[in-house]
Amino acid sequence: MNAYTTVNILDMIKGIGEDGVKLVLSDFSCPKNAEIENFVKKNAIEFAKKKMSVTHLVMDDQGDLAAIFTLAHKALEIGNIGISESTKKKIRRYTQLNEATNSYMVSAFLIAQFGKNYSEHDGDTLSGNDLMESAMEVLKAVQYDVGGGIVYLECEDKPQLLKFYQNDNNCFRIFGERYSDIDKTKYIQLLRFF
Repeated sequence: MNAYTTVNILDMIKGIGEDGVKLVLSDFSCPKNAEIENFVKKNAIEFAKKKMSVTHLVMDDQGDLAAIFTLAHKALEIGNIGISESTKKKIRRYTQLNEATNSYMVSAFLIAQFGKNYSEHDGDTLSGNDLMESAMEVLKAVQYDVGGGIVYLECEDKPQLLKFYQNDNNCFRIFGERYSDIDKTKYIQLLRFF
């Protein structure tokens, strides 16, 4: 079994330079989601330098890029309708209900990009659950330093993705949906608590 190391892209830029990181990222392939591949190759470095979001590279014991996840901090509006009482109770630890809008506005951690590199061993060396655990480890360290406790993400409305994010390891819950006019896609919004 391979050992994996998670590296902040900003640390990697300091270590091997921007051109070196571009070379590492140039081999990233995610045929299951072209948007992730495009982001990694074209935007990950610039977004990190601007502190818009920070990509973390999961490297295998051979120094090859196995996967990535990108994290950001963002305001999130959660509607009060259609969520369970236990979820509402947990949300109220971090914010109060805005009765005028019947929603909660909370600062949350966003998993903005999440994917395995299929150019290395067809993406089969690292499980999705292990990749999620790597992302959660980084977020738990951040939470310890700055507080907070809600993590969210959006995914396409595909049964296999929803099953993965809601499984017993990952524990995300659906709280809403949005439709993107740009790519004509319905996205399901999911959250979980630390």
